[in-house]
Amino acid sequence: MLGSRGTRGTRGAALAACAALMLGTTGCGTEDKAAPAETPQVRLYGTDGNMQNSFAAEIKDRVDLIDGMKGTTPLTPLSDDFKNRIRSVDPKISDYLYAGETYDAVVISALAAQLAGSTRPADIAAQINGVSNQGRRCDRVATCLQLARSGTDIEYRGVTLTRAGFTDVGEPATASYATLHFDNGKLNDAKTEFVGAGDESTASTKTPPKGKKARPGKSDRSDGSPLKLGGLLPKTGDLALAYPPLAAGAALALREINAAGGVLGEPVVWIDGDDGTSPQVAKATVARHVAGGVQVIIGAAASGVSRAVLPDVVDAGLVLFSPSSTDGGLSTVEDKGLFFRTAPPDNLQGRALADVILRDGPHRIVLVARKDSYGEGLQANVRGELERAGIGADRVKLLTYEPPADAEAPKVDFSAGAQEIKAYGADAVLVIGFGESVQVITALADAGVQIRH
Repeated sequence: MLGSRGTRGTRGAALAACAALMLGTTGCGTEDKAAPAETPQVRLYGTDGNMQNSFAAEIKDRVDLIDGMKGTTPLTPLSDDFKNRIRSVDPKISDYLYAGETYDAVVISALAAQLAGSTRPADIAAQINGVSNQGRRCDRVATCLQLARSGTDIEYRGVTLTRAGFTDVGEPATASYATLHFDNGKLNDAKTEFVGAGDESTASTKTPPKGKKARPGKSDRSDGSPLKLGGLLPKTGDLALAYPPLAAGAALALREINAAGGVLGEPVVWIDGDDGTSPQVAKATVARHVAGGVQVIIGAAASGVSRAVLPDVVDAGLVLFSPSSTDGGLSTVEDKGLFFRTAPPDNLQGRALADVILRDGPHRIVLVARKDSYGEGLQANVRGELERAGIGADRVKLLTYEPPADAEAPKVDFSAGAQEIKAYGADAVLVIGFGESVQVITALADAGVQIRH
């Protein structure tokens, strides 16, 4: 599997061979001639926030521009059962991106609190990694809660946490990525491919504190119950297009936890909150959660927002649990053991993206990223993977753009960057961004860049 310990050398050799082929007359994985035209057609690639059906809706009457666009996102093959349960929460849902990760983040938080016998954030944090490692395996909320109430150590395997548990720093040891394709204004599920990444041996082997047996009868609240979870999800801003599956995942988990008896004898309480895809909006929401007695915050969605609010959350002694922040730098940020995520770090996705791009045998590649920790971090990871595959610096151009500060800010103006890409003669452009990357793609077309469909 991609990036796994046993096959990393094989994958690296394949990428190197692919790069070598591109120096000849044929591209890797394509029958197109390698000799570039004077005005080459550009293949578009995307990731995460712009590889959703809701992104096609954002581009509206110019949706034809993304026909043929492909890219990657962290995504586990979802069962029909889970999709049906999600649709029971939101019948209008059209994407499932990070729905599973959000569901698992809420469930793991609840199981950790039940095993800790406490809603004290530090006690919950001490159980989170252990919930997914080296215990009695369970994959249903009701079963896992029953085991936790008996004080039994559990190994939760949920929607996205399937192959291995969390590492010592509180993130998945393994992950699954999907290669997605836009056709006729929507994602073509028939073309979706899944590939594994990561290393099961990196899962934590540390023994968590011994689980506490639940007291008989209803909680007397001396354990701090009820457990309060605070939402920090993008109801507004450039990631608002990703809000429906995130919200549905959280709502489904909460419903199933409470249907199974709740945590510590009480129903789990959800306090809604917007991260605004903006540090300023998110910080205000965090302050309200602190004042409201929340113990665990589910979010933020964007890596830059999680990084911005983490000091505030840590100072308040709360747990921050993100379902979708993928910045690799968050693995080593100072968090006093209070930051966790069900989304895998971007160093794993960088390999998957480089693989997708190299399959088409490009000659001149431009990596465009929003100027924040997520965009620049993933851009650097992809660049590093291309370099390891033999793609020299003369064949890769890096560009960034300032994302809007909030929903009221002016739209991104990428006209100058589009002209640079045209002059460079790129035949592959990766766009790392959220809803605002609509302006990047339309600017390319307006500059006369010929987008390949």
